[in-house]
Amino acid sequence: MSAVLSDSRDTDNLKKHSFGIRRKGSFTVKWSWKVGKLLGIDLYVHSTFWFLLILVALMQWTSGQSVATTFAEESFVIALFACVVIHELGHAMMARHFGIATRDIILLPIGGVARLDHIPREPKEELLVAMAGPSVNVVIALLLTIWFLISGSSVSLSQMSLINGPIVVRLILVNLILFFFNLLPAFPMDGGRILRALLAQRMEYIRATQLAAHIGQFLAILMGFYSLLFAHLFLLIIAVFVFLGAGQEVTVAQVRSAFIGIPVRDAMMTDFIKLTEYDSIDSAIQLLLNGPQHDFPVLSGEQVVGIITRNDLIAAAPRVGEPITIGHIMRKDFTTALEAEMLEPVVERMQNSGCSTIPVLSAGRLVGLLSMENIAKYIMIQSARRTKPMDRTSI
Repeated sequence: MSAVLSDSRDTDNLKKHSFGIRRKGSFTVKWSWKVGKLLGIDLYVHSTFWFLLILVALMQWTSGQSVATTFAEESFVIALFACVVIHELGHAMMARHFGIATRDIILLPIGGVARLDHIPREPKEELLVAMAGPSVNVVIALLLTIWFLISGSSVSLSQMSLINGPIVVRLILVNLILFFFNLLPAFPMDGGRILRALLAQRMEYIRATQLAAHIGQFLAILMGFYSLLFAHLFLLIIAVFVFLGAGQEVTVAQVRSAFIGIPVRDAMMTDFIKLTEYDSIDSAIQLLLNGPQHDFPVLSGEQVVGIITRNDLIAAAPRVGEPITIGHIMRKDFTTALEAEMLEPVVERMQNSGCSTIPVLSAGRLVGLLSMENIAKYIMIQSARRTKPMDRTSI
């Protein structure tokens, strides 16, 4: 299975300063090993992926298979996931064509994820990015078929199986299955995004997302009933995954729409504490303990030279009393925003940089702080303002 990255999260996730699987500090990347680069994109393998290889080896060993057979099965699994990586590269290369970067590709036991910086804004672009992955699987299946035929090999229909038979034939079948499975019109599969992109060309983005999600959830319910009737546990797991994924996609689209047209100045904090690079760690920790502010801009004169976060101060707490200052532990690789910028692209920069709080500038001067927590509060307040009050007229 594969998933294309979305660029926003729900309000609760904003409050947690997290963008889930799509953020550098997330569980997925934290427990993953970088194995290299492909076309300039970092490739990670999640630690649980290795358990899959061990499980395959144990299953072969307990069934009394030879070392050669075990090696062949392990090779098939690796080749299968190589196809998954190429599928994700299809998404990534199409996204790159539209100027959207891919942060990395992560291999999981259940498939792969290409983490794009954001979902394309235009429905036609999202359509092409979503279609690119399954299209790659068709190309792989076609090339393997041509190679199999050219090599002079032959196989009967009865020998075509995912479990037995030549590895090439099994890979052809796997790629065809990946193609059809990813085209299911349900989030988070590519088919759900394809459906949303087609609908978004005729209606508002949120309405298109809701309709696509409802179709996906209906499909998930049918899958669930079928799996219960015929005792297909794996299909039941997929049905639950699809149902929950559809609901999450609607929430993501709603939060994304909440950012549109909002300037940074409307959501930023203007009442905040500033530090200098010569302040002591102890004084900064006291500010952290005595007030609601978690992250602090660090100034040298009128210029912002760094940012210090709550986690930075907690990590530096054992060094209180040493001859070091805020300037020694502050983050110098931070991003900034202009108060007149729109909120949506700024949030993207924040998630890409891993910063939960960034300085807001006007004419080079610090005028505010923008934090994920404050953005969440702003969204909740705006949502409350749009809610009509209940009619309290007594009868």
